[in-house]
Amino acid sequence: MSEKSSDLRVVAAVPLREDLCQLIETLEPRVQVIRDHDLTPPMRGPADWSGDPAFRRTPAQQEAFDRMVDSADALFGIPDVNPAALARTVSANPKLRWVMTTAAGGGAQVRAAGLDRADLDRIVFTTSAGVHGGPLAEFAVFGVMAGAKNLPRLAQDKSERVWPDRWEMRQIDEMTVLVVGLGGIGAECAARFHALGARVWGTTRSGEAVAGVDRLIPLDELEAAVAEVDAIVVTLPGTDQTYHLIGERVFAAARPGLIVASVGRGTVIDEVALLKALDDGTVAFAALDVFEVEPLAQDSPLWNHPQVLISPHTAALSSREEERIARRFADDATRLLDGAPMRAVVDTVEFY
Repeated sequence: MSEKSSDLRVVAAVPLREDLCQLIETLEPRVQVIRDHDLTPPMRGPADWSGDPAFRRTPAQQEAFDRMVDSADALFGIPDVNPAALARTVSANPKLRWVMTTAAGGGAQVRAAGLDRADLDRIVFTTSAGVHGGPLAEFAVFGVMAGAKNLPRLAQDKSERVWPDRWEMRQIDEMTVLVVGLGGIGAECAARFHALGARVWGTTRSGEAVAGVDRLIPLDELEAAVAEVDAIVVTLPGTDQTYHLIGERVFAAARPGLIVASVGRGTVIDEVALLKALDDGTVAFAALDVFEVEPLAQDSPLWNHPQVLISPHTAALSSREEERIARRFADDATRLLDGAPMRAVVDTVEFY
């Protein structure tokens, strides 16, 4: 395709539909999106940024792809969603200014690239964090609701055609829900639980107020707070600081009957400690969209636990995800060109 003069040369380093390439250029006319759809793998479904694993480039195509990627001022996506490919192009292209990862947790991919401090300081890395907030918040509500209404018992009684004596379900508007992490996803969770009448608490590092949150909890007071809540919703990214944050000490502090919903990164929850808490009744129900290792191992006890709901990291998937991320990219391109703060900038020390 012919090239135009632009203020920001963007290369689509992952599959991006033609209409979305054009959308970015329409929303921010100072951007030119360089793309060659023959050089990126076809998607197998919505937001399949890695594309068909059977796709292979010829040596000539790989050379053309690398040359295209290396010409960028900014990248839409990490090339082939491969940290090694990111490291290669960062080294080859001293004028690269910005990389947006298509993953909300893209900080881990940036970290895996092993870039030196000079490159980390030279390039702005952003993620799609917050774009998935609505769908993930809905899953969190679904998970807490399923625990409050004892979905496993209902399903078992149905399968066995049992009509038991009436029993009392828990009510969301009588519960205190602790949102662990009040970023983009956490804020969406807080808004929905608040709308349902729950008392909403949330952990914070900044201390800044968040709409719908009745009480802010410093992270160093997490265990004390857990002792007073009915459910926790985990939305935190996976970092060294959050690894197994929800573990033995947190579960030991909880009251029996705690409901857990996890929609951040699986490494935040110690699954061994969670299973122990499920077995002793500390945790009454867990709705999990993310896991420490994915796919979840076939021999994981979580598969067979009657009080666990497993979602294969699919709660955020939406047919509109690609458009939402394209719109986010266009908005951040405007911010970059105007010198305004960009959204979801990766902390290149903690990589979240």
